[in-house]
Parts: sequence; C-alpha cells; structure tokens
Amino acid sequence: MNAVADEREGFAAFLLRMRGKGIVAKDLVGAIEQVPRRNFIGGQWQNAIWSDRMVPIACGEVIEGVDLQAQVINALALDPQHRVLEIGTGSGFTAAVMARLCARVVSIDRYRTLVEQARHRMDALAITNVIVRQADASGGMAGEGPFDRIVSWAAFESMPRNYVDQLASNGVMIAPIGPGDGEQAVARLTKVGSRFERQDIGKVRLQPLLPGLAAKI
Repeated sequence: MNAVADEREGFAAFLLRMRGKGIVAKDLVGAIEQVPRRNFIGGQWQNAIWSDRMVPIACGEVIEGVDLQAQVINALALDPQHRVLEIGTGSGFTAAVMARLCARVVSIDRYRTLVEQARHRMDALAITNVIVRQADASGGMAGEGPFDRIVSWAAFESMPRNYVDQLASNGVMIAPIGPGDGEQAVARLTKVGSRFERQDIGKVRLQPLLPGLAAKI
C-alpha cells in the first residue's frame, strides 16, 4: 500500500473513531480534512499522521494525537466571528484548523523555533488569519483580548483565574488542570460575570505550562 492510500485509510479510521465519540460536525471534519496534516508532522512520524497518540516535534516537545485535538476543538464550539487565543502553538496544526472555523487565531508558544516553523507553514498554506507569537503565557496575556475562546495545550496546576479578564462575556476557555507529573482534567470553563463555571470533559496527561521564554530555541 502506498503512502497516499495509507493516509486515506488512516483518515477514514480517524473519522470512525470520532463518530464513535459523537463528533460528527461537518464544518470541523471539513476543516481538518482541508489542512494537510502531513505538513505538520516530521518525516519519521508520517505513519502516525492520523494516530491517536502523541507525536514528537522540535524542541523536545510533542503534539497531541489528532483525536484529542479534534475533541477539544469540537468542545470550543467555534463561530465564524470568534477570536481565539491558543496557548501552545506546537506544530501549528490546531491553529490552522481553527483558522478555518473562526475569524482570527492568536497562537503563542515559548519556543522561538516552533513559532518560526508554524509561521512558515501558515505562509505555505496561505493562511492569513493566524498570528503566531513567542510569548510567556504563565501570567495571562495582559493587554490582549478579549477573546471569545481560549484553548491551552499545556496544563495549569490550578484554575487559570488570571485568564477570566481575557475572555469576552460568556466566553469559553478549555485547559487541562492538574499536577504536571500526573493526570489532569480537561476543563471547559465558561465565563459568567467575573468567574468561571467549570465542566470537566475528559482526562489527559499533558506537559505543564512553563513560565518564561525558551532561552535559545
């Protein structure tokens, strides 16, 4: 079986897994299909393009399996008018998918290398509504926002209360919350007044949110 056939089979298996989880939104499936995931995965990991396991990327980091990425983006319930903040650019794949579902994505990462690589991928795909920036997300993004949606691919030790002010009224933030060295709850946080209402929607083991910027990479 050639690489193209392998990828088609992998995508079909991914769709079946998503249907099994009740994720059938045509706009989300279409957005994922329109972003060539192979462009965001290193050559040695091409056999894992549509896998549900984590895949290594540059800077010693990993990106989440496509199943988790799709589940989280689905839970964001994106609208074409939404402005989104993404914490943890990674390869840039999720930003590229969300860019097809909302008005604007601001994606930040502490690693300059990942930011530069993601920018090149956006340029190559002529995606113009994604801003990729190197930034420290540990203390909130003062001066930015408000955002309609915030998503974090890194785990917070406790409730990210300093992000309440970054959200528009009734805005939603999805983030893993829990110990950096253990299991975390994927929390869907809805802004009500000046506080969050929390709904846990899954369990993960993701890397903790680290303070500061990477010094060299």
